[in-house]
Amino acid sequence: MSFNLRPYQQDIISQTRQLLRQGVKSVLIQSATGSGKTCLTAHMLGTSSSKGIRSFFICHRVELIRQSAQTFDAVGIPYGIEAAGFPPDRSPLVQICSIQSLARRLDKVKTPKLIVYDECVHIASKSWNSVHKNYPDAIHIGLTATPQRLDGKGLGDWFSNMVQGPSVSELISQGYLSPYKAYAPTKFDASDLHIRMGDYAKDELSKAIDKPTIIGDAVSHYKRLAMGKRAIAFCVSIEHSNHVVSQFLAAGIPAEHVDGETDRQVRAEAMKRFQSGDTIVISNVDLFSEGLDVPAMEAVIQLRPTQSLSLHLQQLGRGMRPAEGKPHLTILDHVGNLHRHGLPDDDREWTLEDRGKSKQGQSATPVRTCPKCFAVVKAAVTKCQYCGHVFEVEGREVEEREGELVEVDKELLRRERLQEQGRVKGFDELVELGKQRGYKRPYMWARNVMQARQAKQARRLKD
Repeated sequence: MSFNLRPYQQDIISQTRQLLRQGVKSVLIQSATGSGKTCLTAHMLGTSSSKGIRSFFICHRVELIRQSAQTFDAVGIPYGIEAAGFPPDRSPLVQICSIQSLARRLDKVKTPKLIVYDECVHIASKSWNSVHKNYPDAIHIGLTATPQRLDGKGLGDWFSNMVQGPSVSELISQGYLSPYKAYAPTKFDASDLHIRMGDYAKDELSKAIDKPTIIGDAVSHYKRLAMGKRAIAFCVSIEHSNHVVSQFLAAGIPAEHVDGETDRQVRAEAMKRFQSGDTIVISNVDLFSEGLDVPAMEAVIQLRPTQSLSLHLQQLGRGMRPAEGKPHLTILDHVGNLHRHGLPDDDREWTLEDRGKSKQGQSATPVRTCPKCFAVVKAAVTKCQYCGHVFEVEGREVEEREGELVEVDKELLRRERLQEQGRVKGFDELVELGKQRGYKRPYMWARNVMQARQAKQARRLKD
């Protein structure tokens, strides 16, 4: 097996092995979307196979099974596939398993000593949990970029330790992930939408989003900001996604719709056309948020508001793999997810502990839209930092074109989050905010904030 790990991947493997040597039998590996978790898996399972250890790699989409098989083929790892539509070959020590098929065939497969779970945030579901419980003596390794569930429950019931990879900002600076330019709507009001099962109610989302006028026209913004770039659009419903595709086709832009119910072969053929550039825009529903590896993807179109930080980051991460001739990823956020959850390279801390349910939060920081380049800048500035346009100094507000996507001022958005922190006064409220943001030690963070405030107040009194 020929395999070269990146330095940070070697570090992740080293930390994981150290825990296993100490007797730990369940480890969650957190590593950013696009950082190469499939390669990590191939290295772990290739090594275990060479030592005669039987292992499972569990996925939940046929695209992920095929993608994993391609990686294993490339590095020479013998494997079988335990999934519907694939002839079973249980002689290889490594088995790539569909979670649905494996859960039904537990009495037919040989007992593994090592199980690796792709996107392990699903492990609380019935089928995943049944597999976990069926092998209490095995070593369990979970992989995910975002170890955070919508219900706020931690993953500590399944994994006792966590190994964290480098941050998104570190991976961008090292060239392992693509830089990005983000554009977002000036306004989006989701206050009338109800929350069910931790996220917006889909029936209400469909009514609110599936309109020709919603936050401007997705096609016109694509043509203005990302024309010709291969893009993935994330939609609310099948009907919504088909409407988006019809709009792109009417504009002469090759586009296709796929979803979880689309025939597997049809999905595979659609992805081949997308990878070759015959199809420019793929619109989907709950299908490509996890695991899709298309480095040449240059744009992500968000048309589905979500309360899930994990879903938001997974969607953006689909396009952050670098590729030759790709200067940056273009993010077209039509639904306010960037203002709701922050930028993809914001520093975040993850934990296996419970955090409480995330809450919707919209920034009230005043901003203005540059009439020349549509960038979002702080309302107090007199000159656009992107195009140099000098704002008129008058007693009236600059007119904003409703529905226009405008470039996000990254530093401004970070300042907005600091101002959000400033509006929270009590210790308990700070702790809750820290949990919502995914901080590893929200109580310590809240204590430090309170101490800093007290020191600042003491200095003011002294002066």
